Amino acid sequence: MRSALVVSLVSALAAGCAGVGGPKPGAPAHHRLNGFRNPDPAFRMASAGVRLRFVLGRLWAAVMRAPSAHFPRVANDGRALRENRGERTITWVGHSTFVLQLDGVGVVTDPQWSERASPLPFMGPRRVTPPGLAFEDLPPIHLVLISHDHYDHLDTRTVRRIARAHRPRFLVPLGLKAWFAGIGITEVEELDWWEHRSVRGLDVTCLPVQHWSSRTPWDVNRRLWSGWAVAGRSGRLFFAGDTGFNAGFREIGGRLGPFDLALVSIGAYMPPRMMKMTHTTPEEALEIAAAVRARRLVAMHWGTFDLAEEPVDEPPRRLERAVQELGLDQDRVWIMKHGETRWW
Repeated sequence: MRSALVVSLVSALAAGCAGVGGPKPGAPAHHRLNGFRNPDPAFRMASAGVRLRFVLGRLWAAVMRAPSAHFPRVANDGRALRENRGERTITWVGHSTFVLQLDGVGVVTDPQWSERASPLPFMGPRRVTPPGLAFEDLPPIHLVLISHDHYDHLDTRTVRRIARAHRPRFLVPLGLKAWFAGIGITEVEELDWWEHRSVRGLDVTCLPVQHWSSRTPWDVNRRLWSGWAVAGRSGRLFFAGDTGFNAGFREIGGRLGPFDLALVSIGAYMPPRMMKMTHTTPEEALEIAAAVRARRLVAMHWGTFDLAEEPVDEPPRRLERAVQELGLDQDRVWIMKHGETRWW
């Protein structure tokens, strides 16, 4: 317990302070000699003091009370997904993990089936809601998209399981291929922002978002972070990963939109002084969906891990209120239940 506390505190102080060096000659502006940066000159990580108070508060909350939630779930044994022969489906497993089926291709985003989002099996954010689909009930998975290296989005145990069971291709942002090789996974391609690959007929593009990366106190921003666009014959979707709001989403919409679905985070936004630059509120998620020219917003990154200071059940209620206040068509905003499958 003591070593875990030390790691957490050191990480809080290191985040945003570890230098990645100056510009890399001949490389895009977001590249640095020892890593990457967000292109927005106004981007600032929270101060060391704010980060330290936040982590201490989260640790204290974890000791004093175990987070609990009782969200409605949909029983899903995966049979309809395994029997699907070509319809477009989206299934929310929880947090930022979706199972997508498009043109006969099975895709998983940021797979996380573990009990904790942490490097430590005995400490760190613990699930408040079990996975909506058991790992054993997955349909065939051909492609895995990773947005960045934080533990709630890149889980070692899960990616090893999925590599063994399904042998998919992994598409990851720059810098992560070596990490995957280190755990024995080699069917990996790493992409820079705006690069794309064709996978079984799907056109997949790595996209700029505003976030940061780190798995230890010593590798802050050494690896890139990204969103993803997936375009098939019958549909198109945008997966935002983790991001703060910025003007760059309009460029994504202009170059690759419109999209049928935009999968965007609505949770982990409090306190603003800690989260504003790197996470989105429910209202900002609506703005992102509009900016990328998406027909529907699919809410994610809520109700699975207790990662911030807002009540764990607040994000969907706040999103519903924003939809009502803006007079939006409720069918354009999907707040899915864990385990729920929808056809799109």
